[in-house]
Amino acid sequence: MIETLEEISRQIDSEKGVKIITKNVKEPIELKDAKKFYTTFAEIEFEVEEVMQIALLMFKYMPSHIEIIEPGTINFTNTDLCEVLNEITRRMHAYDEVVRVFQNEKDILEKKLKELIPEKETKEEKPKTRKKKK
Repeated sequence: MIETLEEISRQIDSEKGVKIITKNVKEPIELKDAKKFYTTFAEIEFEVEEVMQIALLMFKYMPSHIEIIEPGTINFTNTDLCEVLNEITRRMHAYDEVVRVFQNEKDILEKKLKELIPEKETKEEKPKTRKKKK
């Protein structure tokens, strides 16, 4: 686990316009309710040249939390903000398309499975009864 987080931090540091300032990888801890399962995390402080790089890092590495330390105020031109928002929108559409493809493939597989595996005979249902003639 630590090796994976170390590798991710190396990848982040190699991103164009990104420089890691500090990195702290925590030791894995076994989960109380799920034995043989561990949790860990890394705190990585980095600098970027442009705000767009933060959005790209978010989608590429999916951090659970982001905190902008400085500057205290970020000034955007509307063009810069539109660029960031359009990139976020583009990536969301791409992820949505992947989910739709997977959903369609899942539906096809379920249908094929139902065709291949016939449903159980209804013999196990309630027994047939005959009405008596009077």
